[in-house]
Amino acid sequence: QVQLMESGGGSVQTGGSLRLSCITPEFWHRRYSLGWFRQAPGKEREGVASRDSYPGGGKTYYADSVKGRFTISGDNATNTLYLEMNNLKPEDTAMYYCAATARYVLNMPLHEKGFDYWGQGTQVTVSS
Repeated sequence: QVQLMESGGGSVQTGGSLRLSCITPEFWHRRYSLGWFRQAPGKEREGVASRDSYPGGGKTYYADSVKGRFTISGDNATNTLYLEMNNLKPEDTAMYYCAATARYVLNMPLHEKGFDYWGQGTQVTVSS
């Protein structure tokens, strides 16, 4: 049973913006640590941004490659996790995945081994 549902991917030009959404179960949104990962063809899955659970303090983490351009946030009213992506570059092209773990505080905030549940992904393509 799919617990995480991503949407919002698409094709944009360099410098454009996209906002990815991930609908989560209400309990997960409020109590789980959540994150965004991406995987380009022929490359390993890499962490993009993540957030400790609200009980764990809600600290956010970002990969160096996206700092200042991407923002992770959540909407408690709709149980939606967002990834706001600005100033997109061709190297941001990848399948983007939403991930979750029951850990209150992430021990590996940008590594896939730190997460236990995954969505099916949404494709982001940035053209030059």
